[in-house]
Amino acid sequence: MAGSFAQLAKNAEKKKPLITVSKEAVKKPPLEIYMLGQETLRTPANRIVKVDDSIRNLAKDMLITMYSAKGIGLAAPQVGIQKRILVIDLNFEDPTAPPNVFINPEIISSSASLDTYEEGCLSIPGVYLDVVRPSSIKLSYRDEMGRPKKMNAEGLMARCIQHEVDHLNGVLFIDKVTDESELKKQLLENNFNHSDVIKVTS
Repeated sequence: MAGSFAQLAKNAEKKKPLITVSKEAVKKPPLEIYMLGQETLRTPANRIVKVDDSIRNLAKDMLITMYSAKGIGLAAPQVGIQKRILVIDLNFEDPTAPPNVFINPEIISSSASLDTYEEGCLSIPGVYLDVVRPSSIKLSYRDEMGRPKKMNAEGLMARCIQHEVDHLNGVLFIDKVTDESELKKQLLENNFNHSDVIKVTS
């Protein structure tokens, strides 16, 4: 009996998320979010070779920073760190729902079907514009323990992952906006330069 209880306890520990932070906003987040026009947003991130405590602590700091900015996704280049890690929490209002941490994420395949949806970005506050993206994707990544994982995502999760993976490659959502006049208008209204847009075809 003792052995089976020990096994149950071990299994419960396995399921407990390693990275847990409060979802309450803090006055002084640990990291600074960089804005459009700063070079870090255009610099492709480097692959993470070893997943250790420093990476887990980075994920925690990114989550605290994201929650404090009322965001649902954040990539390391947005906080001036060129590492291939991103965090997402679509259930930011639920304190018990664990966030997603994706290390070295790679989109393996995308659906032929496309969706148009309004996007925003913590690095371009005040700008909200429609972007066309594949409606579902298949992703490979490593979790916070460095274990290889795969997942299928659709809807908002698929869109959020694609948006954040773009950040890891130095691409911003405004680069994919097709409504040029609305893009110029919103950038001007929020004191951003249209010259910082780099058009992408894919």
